[in-house]
Amino acid sequence: QVQLVESGGGLVQPGGSLRLSCAASGSIFRFYTMGWYRQAPGKQRELVATITSGGSTNYADSVKGRFTISRDNAKNTVYLQMNSLKLEDTAVYYCNAPIASTVYWGQGTQVTVSS
Repeated sequence: QVQLVESGGGLVQPGGSLRLSCAASGSIFRFYTMGWYRQAPGKQRELVATITSGGSTNYADSVKGRFTISRDNAKNTVYLQMNSLKLEDTAVYYCNAPIASTVYWGQGTQVTVSS
């Protein structure tokens, strides 16, 4: 069964850093674009960053220069390095993988930025 499992969330002070991981079951994910989304309380889920199978990246304007998405296809894992975190980065972060006609989502990991 295809699964995405996120980890690495937690509580961090403003200006701090966290690294999220998304482990995918099955090597099929290495051939597809994968992404990170987030959803803050009372807001819609929004795109954070994507990375193609070849390593091309795309970022939301709000995280450019602070977040870095990367992937290790040998480990079927996608990462999101988050630096200079702000209060408004607080959200549940989800890993995403659209494959053919199906969009796979992880269960989410909570990131809380608070002083």
